[in-house]
Amino acid sequence: MMQDCAMQILELIMNSIHADSTYIVISIQDSVKKNEYKFTVEDNGKGMNEETVQKVTSPFLTSRTTRRVGLGVAFMKGLTEQCNGTFKIESKLNHGTVIIATVQRDHWDTPTLGDLGEMMMCSIQANEKIDYYFTYETDTQKFVFESREVKEKIEGVRITEPDILLWIREYINQGIQLAKENRI
Repeated sequence: MMQDCAMQILELIMNSIHADSTYIVISIQDSVKKNEYKFTVEDNGKGMNEETVQKVTSPFLTSRTTRRVGLGVAFMKGLTEQCNGTFKIESKLNHGTVIIATVQRDHWDTPTLGDLGEMMMCSIQANEKIDYYFTYETDTQKFVFESREVKEKIEGVRITEPDILLWIREYINQGIQLAKENRI
């Protein structure tokens, strides 16, 4: 398993990037009331047929040509099983994929959330042409980040410029912290 949830989610985002997505929605729900973390990654990429969806949780299935083993979806499913959670994947060929996973927040095997700002920074750096919509939600607050808005405000500057990427990481992490502190 990976060290934190952000790295697990990043693997799912990378799958969306490799599926030629142009828009990826990442949602993190951090609910103390429900005692769960809920992760959703939704894309408008190539999608999968039903046979592939049935097999996608196997660590021995991958569409990559650089290695024969794909672990992102299998690891996330394994994490949900290990931490009293749920796992659901829906996909339609040429229409995209949605993965929804939950884990018990206070389960002893549930890893920390990790650096979600860095996760988004890495996603944007991997493909700046994709528009990302990221939300982090607690029981009472919601923080939203849209890469499209940043691109509009920095017109003429690439979103992958190091200073911009570092600002994005810091901005997201500060927004998450404010949401946790109920100060948004």
